[in-house]
Amino acid sequence: MEKIQHNHVQAKGLKLHVAQIGTGPKVVVFLHGFPEIWYSWRHQMVAVANAGYRAISIDFRGYGLSEHPSEPENATFNDFVNDVVAVLDSLGITKAHLVAKDFGAFVAAMVGILHPDRVSTIILLGVPFLLPGLSPLQSQLHLIPPGFYMLRWMVPGGAEADFGLFDTKTVIRKVYIMFSGSLPPVAADNQEIMDLVDSSAPVPPWLSEEDLAEYGSLYEKSGFRTALQVPYRTMMLPCGLDDGKIRAPGLVIMGEQDYIMKFPGLEDYIRSGKVKEFVPNLDVTFLAQGTHFVQEQLPEEVNHLIISFLNKHCE
Repeated sequence: MEKIQHNHVQAKGLKLHVAQIGTGPKVVVFLHGFPEIWYSWRHQMVAVANAGYRAISIDFRGYGLSEHPSEPENATFNDFVNDVVAVLDSLGITKAHLVAKDFGAFVAAMVGILHPDRVSTIILLGVPFLLPGLSPLQSQLHLIPPGFYMLRWMVPGGAEADFGLFDTKTVIRKVYIMFSGSLPPVAADNQEIMDLVDSSAPVPPWLSEEDLAEYGSLYEKSGFRTALQVPYRTMMLPCGLDDGKIRAPGLVIMGEQDYIMKFPGLEDYIRSGKVKEFVPNLDVTFLAQGTHFVQEQLPEEVNHLIISFLNKHCE
């Protein structure tokens, strides 16, 4: 960890935080989800650097140590796609392997369609290949219960009031605990999402109090303005790329215990092979004990899968 270097690069008028370790022409760019940040890739960055790759992890605009856009409420997934390309340009990188988690999967998929010449491979964790608008799961969306956290956080003002009752470290603690479960977080009519977890509940054993403090401090710096806009308030907006195909080799790593597996239609989309209509050259791996945070929960297994896949496609 102490060898990871930190700096900022200019991207579309904003200063974006970039963490890096390793050198050489083989570049791996890590894209975080929520409630994650660059730090969520700490185990993978060191491992791929030791395997001969240059590892780069960014904080998306409005997250962590990156600057907010001037109007966070107008941020879109397209902005995040442009940020990835701008970081590559700023660092003089022609082509990279993308490793993305959670909503970062949407960004990686869009980069793969819009900028195929910049992508060597795409590895996704926690969310398979999907696009904003949740294509191709639209026909299942009516099955989502109204108290589902994603729907609650789409409503401007509601999540802000709910989150605002706690300090950022407590918010992150609660979300990590919720998202580590095997059941989707759903609140009753008289509950808020933060009510689903007691503030004193223990975090998962693979997340230390020091890790939690790091997350808390980074979100204290950035707040949640952009984080609630992208992904939650833009996730259902179609991006106009539904007919696109990803030609780069892909790998999906999913935990069998991940609550996302119970999202309507998602497990069938993966196991039936329908996802391969979107990404023809695709491998899928399930980790039996894995939850939504497989890269932090099972770092050695995930590192092996990532490095093996990268090496396979760098020969």
